[in-house]
Amino acid sequence: MTLPSTPSRATLIAWLRKTHGWIGLWGATLGLLFGISGIWLNHRALLPLQPSIERQSSQLTLEGPAPADASAMAAWLRQTLGGLDTPTAVRVEKAGPAPWADSAPGASGAAVPMQPEHWTLYFNTPRAQLQADYWLGNRTVNIRRTEDGFIATLTNLHKGTGMRLPWILLVDTLAGSLILLSLSGLALWMLTRRKRTVGLVIVGTAFAVTAGFALARL
Repeated sequence: MTLPSTPSRATLIAWLRKTHGWIGLWGATLGLLFGISGIWLNHRALLPLQPSIERQSSQLTLEGPAPADASAMAAWLRQTLGGLDTPTAVRVEKAGPAPWADSAPGASGAAVPMQPEHWTLYFNTPRAQLQADYWLGNRTVNIRRTEDGFIATLTNLHKGTGMRLPWILLVDTLAGSLILLSLSGLALWMLTRRKRTVGLVIVGTAFAVTAGFALARL
């Protein structure tokens, strides 16, 4: 839809109304999703809806040679388990003295107990979170999987947890739609209402209240 080069007031108002309506239609579904999950996130301490969570622990056995590094381990896990994206986080703890070495009994000058290198890999999706722990030299990998319920999955979608780039870009279009809806709605008010001062006072008050609450938390 193209804005006329020299629109009259009535043409401009009609164009704004159509644009406002189409933008609202595009963001309606996502707006409903984010509205429901946003209310629950904002009042999760009071609302009775609780996310159902199921935790499982298991072990994977390395059939062949152990992966050379944490990146190779991530590739092996993706191939073995399937359905995993690239890890959202990888933590590598270098080999060194065991944390309990200082308190270990023994004669002075005895060898300090050492622990091998430790890899921790995290894979997140909206429905589940997976953590893999591997100690270099072991033949097994410890797996901890957390399965989320419907409400938790909804809030993960809201926060973008474990989502890929297409979802992030889609949510960006919703954010852009909200900005355009706000601007077109304000323009329609200014063009169709005689008491424009009232609208400006309402907008100014909303900005002031929002800024006040935000600054109060800093």
